[in-house]
Amino acid sequence: MSLVISNLSKHYGEVQVFSHVSLTVAPGEFVAIVGESGVGKSTLLNCMAGLDTWQSGTVVLDGMDLGGLGGIGDEGLSRLRREKIGFVFQAFHVLAHLSVAQNVALPLMLLHQNDDARVQAMLDAVGLSGLGERLPQQLSGGQLQRVAMARALVHRPTLLLADEPTGNLDPTTAEKVMAALIEQTRKHHASLVLVTHSTAASARADRVLRLEAQGLVPA
Repeated sequence: MSLVISNLSKHYGEVQVFSHVSLTVAPGEFVAIVGESGVGKSTLLNCMAGLDTWQSGTVVLDGMDLGGLGGIGDEGLSRLRREKIGFVFQAFHVLAHLSVAQNVALPLMLLHQNDDARVQAMLDAVGLSGLGERLPQQLSGGQLQRVAMARALVHRPTLLLADEPTGNLDPTTAEKVMAALIEQTRKHHASLVLVTHSTAASARADRVLRLEAQGLVPA
């Protein structure tokens, strides 16, 4: 899997978010993106997943163009996200009425797969052994982030996108969450693109880039 972004520009009306963003992420590479608040880091991550649109440039994942006239369309984007992309949100976005195990199993259900053993193995891998039957409101913030991480990884995506995954966590918990995230992506040879303000998290990346209004530069 490779992700290739070429000369990407995004604006809302007359307000430019970023422009001239180019990036190639190699299979299995861990890239951290840092930058000032409001520069568009989360928006760029959403573009990588085809969750947001842009005005010019291309985003190509695994040889497939995610936008524009030559793009794969809404149905193709949905299928690509289900099969090849995992997304870890800072705000967790777990479903309160589902158990921990059911939340983690959602990506497999969307792929019409039923694999309780894989769900349990993923819970074990991120340090949630024995918590599968609990509801989200019974967990701490660090545990909820691990649920979000397990859900993003359970279908073994080739690209994992993580938006400030340690932003709501204390330093000790953040370190454990990052360790589990990196371990699992390395284990399954997935590429990882991490947006973060944390110097501790970005220090573990293969490459650190800073997003500025006119593109990405080495940090």
